[in-house]
Amino acid sequence: MADDNGSEVPQSSPEDLSLKSLVRNYTSLIGLALAVVALANIVFLFLIDITSKSPSPYIGILAYMIMPGFLILGLLLVPLGIWLERRRRRLREPSLPRFPRLDLNNPKQRSTVAFFISFVVLFVVLSAVGSYRAYEYTDSTQFCGQLCHSVMHPEFTAHQASPHARVRCVDCHVGTGAGWYVRSKLSGTRQVFKTALNTFPRPIETPIENLRPVSETCEQCHWPKKFFGAQLKVINHFSSDEKNTPRQLRLLLKTGGGDPDSGQAGGIHWHMNIANIITYASDPKRQNIPYVKMQDQKGNVTEFYAKDAAPDQIAKMSQRRMDCVDCHNRPTHIYMPPDRSVDHALTAHRIDPSLPYAKQQGVALLAAEYKSTDAAVQAIATEIPKFYQQKYPDVYASKRAEINGAVSELQRIFRTSIFPEMKVDWRTHPDNVGHFYFQGCFRCHDGNHVSKEGKTITKDCNVCHTLLAQEEGGVPTMGSASGVEFKHPIDLGDMSAISCTDCHNGGVGP
Repeated sequence: MADDNGSEVPQSSPEDLSLKSLVRNYTSLIGLALAVVALANIVFLFLIDITSKSPSPYIGILAYMIMPGFLILGLLLVPLGIWLERRRRRLREPSLPRFPRLDLNNPKQRSTVAFFISFVVLFVVLSAVGSYRAYEYTDSTQFCGQLCHSVMHPEFTAHQASPHARVRCVDCHVGTGAGWYVRSKLSGTRQVFKTALNTFPRPIETPIENLRPVSETCEQCHWPKKFFGAQLKVINHFSSDEKNTPRQLRLLLKTGGGDPDSGQAGGIHWHMNIANIITYASDPKRQNIPYVKMQDQKGNVTEFYAKDAAPDQIAKMSQRRMDCVDCHNRPTHIYMPPDRSVDHALTAHRIDPSLPYAKQQGVALLAAEYKSTDAAVQAIATEIPKFYQQKYPDVYASKRAEINGAVSELQRIFRTSIFPEMKVDWRTHPDNVGHFYFQGCFRCHDGNHVSKEGKTITKDCNVCHTLLAQEEGGVPTMGSASGVEFKHPIDLGDMSAISCTDCHNGGVGP
């Protein structure tokens, strides 16, 4: 073939435009290598994930998120390289056709097209399966709690030891519906950046404002219409004296209910009576409640104001209708106070109650300030044996196994409830169930909230529970099926004038 000047134009051979020829470029070859390596890693990590009983959280993110990304990148580089190579050849030889010619009558091209379509179909199917597996993995407790280990370690550890350990994080924090899913993922993206830049708060703040409604979370298992009756609660407490003197309280909690069709509407869960509407104003953390409004089933409204509350202060506060989490605000991420943790350990004999001052020494070491968990573990391992070696050499010589057991248990308690690196312990997250270490019930039931008509939100203990019996040192001191008056081991005078939190703080007592 000649041009206008009669010169011969060089012709490209068919092989110059074959797929095999065009793939031979650095971009496509790098893409192929990347895709093959990524695919091999995906298969390998997938086999580990399905065969291991407790795989690392990083296996899931590598197998279902990172490696598929490299696989797709590699596959995209292949056609990109082919396009660049064809473009380079056309710039060198303009006579080459601009677009590839497709001739299905050519057996070789027909086989190539068939292979390409089959590959695309297989890739789409595998991508759909992989995408679902990736979505499923991002909803797992393992992903939420262990991927960002240092950040979420306190929450994950507390979750694993809680009554809701088998409830996934997303069941409460995300739930069903596209709206909540998108909102949670956007929030998660923001948290990833904070983690990467090390700007996340310590401790991690409780998501009070943006939690899903309890009707979509708690009430999917706990049905308010079926709340009724009363439950027996046994409280074992040990004094901080030499003998770790045991005390036991047996309370009948008047759980009650909120639906007359299921039982008597009364007791603690009267607050959840669907015929009553209780609204309150509080600070952002819902610990200071100066205003309460109650509307009964007849529409009668009663407003209660704390005696020391200023009207302008209440006007600036947000108001919300009371629901489950206003009392049960730590149903899953529970950080046990040292006082209670050691009581439980002594009750279960994980710490030997015969060790002198075991309660006092244990609580003091757990409540001390440490820069790190390792420092606390080392201090417990050193100070407990040292105490008995110096103060009770006979006990140290005869009960080395029990002392070592106490050390191990105190170290376990610290690792699972106190986290110095994230500045998390029982004090950072008040628990509103009860009123022993935190105000809890007494945020409203303090005898200080009065209505204009002179009504007062009661502080009477017997409204919520009946004390059936008390025991001191294993000896019953009083008991009655109809209830008895609480007797404090120390005479405090008029008990109605004080609150438990005036002395009890969960750490070293008065």
